[in-house]
Amino acid sequence: MRQRVVIAGGAGFIGYHLAKRLTQEGSAVVILDNFATGTRRNASDLERPDICQVIAHDVCDPITVQGPVDYVVNLACPASPVDFTRVPIEIMRVCSEGTLNLLELALHKGATFVQASTSEVYGDPEVHPQEESYTGNVNINGPRSVYDEGKRYAEALSTAYARKYRLPVRIARIFNTYGPRMRADDGRVVSNFIVRALQGRPLELYGGGQQTRSFCYVSDLVDGLIRLANSEAEGPVNLGNPAEFTVAELAGLILDMTGSAAGTIESPMLHRDDPKRRCPNITRARELLGWNPQVSLRKGLESCIPWFRECIGD
Repeated sequence: MRQRVVIAGGAGFIGYHLAKRLTQEGSAVVILDNFATGTRRNASDLERPDICQVIAHDVCDPITVQGPVDYVVNLACPASPVDFTRVPIEIMRVCSEGTLNLLELALHKGATFVQASTSEVYGDPEVHPQEESYTGNVNINGPRSVYDEGKRYAEALSTAYARKYRLPVRIARIFNTYGPRMRADDGRVVSNFIVRALQGRPLELYGGGQQTRSFCYVSDLVDGLIRLANSEAEGPVNLGNPAEFTVAELAGLILDMTGSAAGTIESPMLHRDDPKRRCPNITRARELLGWNPQVSLRKGLESCIPWFRECIGD
């Protein structure tokens, strides 16, 4: 019998790619999205009778889905830095009320619940690389805290349901992910740099660009999420590419690949609470899921840059 998967936030960047992969592999998908950051284009490109149903719905409201459900995947949350100050209350609500409603749906349906958490739960880490046992260094009152603390709460709530109701819960701590279908204006470093390079605008390096990030191509992440959902893994699992780059190295690569002469400019100030180093320890993912990222940064950018050319009409 065909598996049926509910994806909250399925019209967003990661949700689109997950839904597309699942339908290609024969699953039926139900997308729940209020289109706060997800797009109608993503939804319409996915929607097909009996294969992918799209329901316009805010998960902060009670959720009803007709028929059987095998998996509930919670990708519903504005996740870009610009959103942290634009919709802070909405972020906190979707991480709390939205997660609760989706957990209740999974419990009612007897489904496995997959919580999309984030490397942001580690804050500005003092341990490197970050492994799942690290409890983080988070400023609970800083501008990023609505997302950091919201996701930490969602993890705690999901774990409480697993303990109290024996609900199968899988938690993915997702590190920087990039690829086609990202919003051109979402403020993330990959999209920001590519758009600026294509527009001939200098790439801004805060603090000289010496802070580090790891960049996971979206197809690798989707593979990890599917493996995690089908596993028996208890507790959080890091999903990210352990290849570490400075932001300055990323800028140089993007300028080279776009053929842009825009160059870079330095800003002396880092954004408040911006992590100085970010890189996952993926030992658990390798051992429990047999997962290892396959797409190099250069290869991923080759697939990503044309998307942004289209977005900005370059």
